[in-house]
Amino acid sequence: MRRAIKPVQLELPPCRSWGGRRQGAGRKRNPRSGVPHRARPVHKAAHPVHATLRARENVRGLRAAAVFALVVRSIRVASHAEFRIVHFSVQDDHVHLIVEAQDKVSLSRGMRGLAIRLARAINRGLMRRGPVWKERYHAHALTRPREVRNALLYVLMNHRKHQASPAWLDPRSSAGWFDGWRKDVFFEYALRDLDGNAGLSPPVQPARTWLARDGWRRHRLLGVDESPAPRTMG
Repeated sequence: MRRAIKPVQLELPPCRSWGGRRQGAGRKRNPRSGVPHRARPVHKAAHPVHATLRARENVRGLRAAAVFALVVRSIRVASHAEFRIVHFSVQDDHVHLIVEAQDKVSLSRGMRGLAIRLARAINRGLMRRGPVWKERYHAHALTRPREVRNALLYVLMNHRKHQASPAWLDPRSSAGWFDGWRKDVFFEYALRDLDGNAGLSPPVQPARTWLARDGWRRHRLLGVDESPAPRTMG
């Protein structure tokens, strides 16, 4: 009589058909990006904001005369009742702004609309197509008078970080319309208004928040010989 042979059960390691987690997989993070993709904080109308728009690596020349003229025209028409551009400076590959907004929604919509206007203007000036901005805008709320003063100096004198022999005031900024210098400043842009006449009408709006209008002056007016302190946002 033959003895029955029992079948042998072989245990195999589980197989994941989807491949599992792989090193380097997933969305690539820009090592220089400081703008995480999460909800923006609540914005208070009393706090001005230092905002930065940074261009992609293949977009340069924002300070070129033809491009800058279009950029200024876009800035001029971007302000409205709930969103105001108070100051700006344009560097070769990024734009710094001091803005005021009524609330979080107004800030978001205002900056998004401005980014679209500027992208179209830059592409037109550079005779190119395609995306302009590397990432969504960086925004830092300014909550104290000294912080506002530092931001004003950083924006209006930002060219001194990027040029070996900067001019006294940057013609690619709103410095010529700023009334907070320690010395009298008369500065004329090499630009033309939309109607073709030479003009000094400011493309920016007067500050309405106490911090940006009066509060920062507690820490003395800005000097035309000052340079901005280093910051991580460029």
